[in-house]
Amino acid sequence: MNKAELIDVLATKTGLNKKQVEDVLQGFEDTVTETIKAGMEVTLTGFGTFMAKDRSARTGVNPQRPTEKIQIAAVRVPKFKAGKSLKDALKKT
Repeated sequence: MNKAELIDVLATKTGLNKKQVEDVLQGFEDTVTETIKAGMEVTLTGFGTFMAKDRSARTGVNPQRPTEKIQIAAVRVPKFKAGKSLKDALKKT
């Protein structure tokens, strides 16, 4: 499901028009992004938690020349940890 399909489904389920749903979804994305950039987490109880994790620098292998070692820089990456309700819903399928 892509973003446009998600907007269609949410508009149908909520009775809101597509523009309202798109605005809410964009606001949600912006808020989650700003919050995890600030080093905090966004927790939706039962669904999951959005957070940022630091991945340390490491040595890797150049895939074009496997004998050549390359240095991979440290980076901050987004992470999602599924909540209990979401995990339980997937186990039942």
